[in-house]
Amino acid sequence: MTNVLEYLERSARTSPDKPALIDPGGMCTYAQLLDRARRVGSGLTGRTAPRAPVVIWMEKSISALCACLGCVYAGCFYVYLSPDQPRSRAEQILNVAQAGVVITARDRMPEWQALGLDLQALAYEDLLAQQPDEGALAAVREQARDLDPLYCNFTSGSTGVPKGVVVSHRSVIDFMNYFPDLFRITGEDVLGGQAPLDFDVSVKDIYTTLKTGATLVLIPRRMFSVVTELLDYLCTHRVTTLIWAVSALCLVAQFRGFTYRVPESVNKVLFSGEQMPAKFLRQWQHYLPDAAYVNLYGPTEITCNCTYYRVDHPVEEGERLPIGRPFPNERVFLLDGEGQLVTAPGVQGELCVAGTALALGYWNAPEQTARAFVPDPLNPHYPETIYRTGDLACYREDGLLCFAGRKDFQIKHMGHRIELEEVEAAVNRRPGVERCCCVYDSQRSRITAFYVGGADPRELKKGLYEVLPAYMIPGAFRRLEALPMTANGKLDRRQLLEQAGRKV
Repeated sequence: MTNVLEYLERSARTSPDKPALIDPGGMCTYAQLLDRARRVGSGLTGRTAPRAPVVIWMEKSISALCACLGCVYAGCFYVYLSPDQPRSRAEQILNVAQAGVVITARDRMPEWQALGLDLQALAYEDLLAQQPDEGALAAVREQARDLDPLYCNFTSGSTGVPKGVVVSHRSVIDFMNYFPDLFRITGEDVLGGQAPLDFDVSVKDIYTTLKTGATLVLIPRRMFSVVTELLDYLCTHRVTTLIWAVSALCLVAQFRGFTYRVPESVNKVLFSGEQMPAKFLRQWQHYLPDAAYVNLYGPTEITCNCTYYRVDHPVEEGERLPIGRPFPNERVFLLDGEGQLVTAPGVQGELCVAGTALALGYWNAPEQTARAFVPDPLNPHYPETIYRTGDLACYREDGLLCFAGRKDFQIKHMGHRIELEEVEAAVNRRPGVERCCCVYDSQRSRITAFYVGGADPRELKKGLYEVLPAYMIPGAFRRLEALPMTANGKLDRRQLLEQAGRKV
């Protein structure tokens, strides 16, 4: 197998009338999805070259996914760009992508044109009106390779400019060789797609669905602000499988959603992106005790995930889950500051990954690529590339990996090295705290703890002296109605750091 479109084509042959995609606006069968993607691909051929980026500027929807797969039929790769992106960030992404074509909905064309951006804009509806060009599509597929780019997801860059992570067909195929089978996802499942289409969690939703012949229910972002509507939606569509960001699961528990309704059809809950607070996972386990729970770990640069841990027990209050063991065909290991292998339990090292699942690199950013995708220092015999994640981890006595924080979240304060995640974990265990995030203001040499919950700041600080040394106690506590999130559903630490610097 060399092209992810083979998943779609096989499922369309075996289950043409089965729902492939559902959104609040309707449903699309496998036969319809195949037809629409081929029409879009036919309309794109001749307008752009193979292996070139095509921007999809559309709301998360069935149409947006048809457009993405249409790009692949044209031999291109898709760069999904949400219309909700701030203009300044959209311009940064487009400047890096250097795409020549954008696909958008006809009714949003005036809005796109008002941005004044120099790209050829094509209306999705016009492309859909094309008849499939069998000759052009066959010619594209004939010259395609498994290492051709499939998509490019933009993540935050340390320089302030977003980085475009380019992932090939081969990497997704390698990951999909194992992912659905490991977690028993089959054609009988209904996946609830929480992730934005520019977030790599959506890759698991999309290609697991296409490979297994399952059904993907796209969940609008607004539903995560109205938990009752979200739970009704999950129940209506009998969703069985959630592959969600931790923050999304936390919102359901935080807003006491299960006291309204329990989505009893859910039997698999896979989560990633951040440390899962035990207090919220305990709620999920209480209301859905028979569901399988899996903690996934991995950055965008290694195609979704590289380790997993099955939560096979009721978690205890304050428990921190390991990130577990490597996926098949991925080598995950730790290096110390001198590039030496770390194997001893309890000793921290930088988590590194090797294998087919590695991304191709960063689009139009050779220097950044060279810094992160480096030769394996443990292999002097032939060239082998590894990805240095920038995450710290250590082994437990049983050999399972435990996340220990970001290298850039490790601070030096009052002469001591401190992991901010350790401070957060201590605050999260205090009564009256629902969720906490800590940031370090290096200008003021102060740790600030932002939290949601009813705890009194003075009592909270006093209680922390029972579990933390004085140098790890935050210098300021700020109570918020909700912690800010990035578009990908992760805690927005940059915004909190800005707030920490403001006078109150």
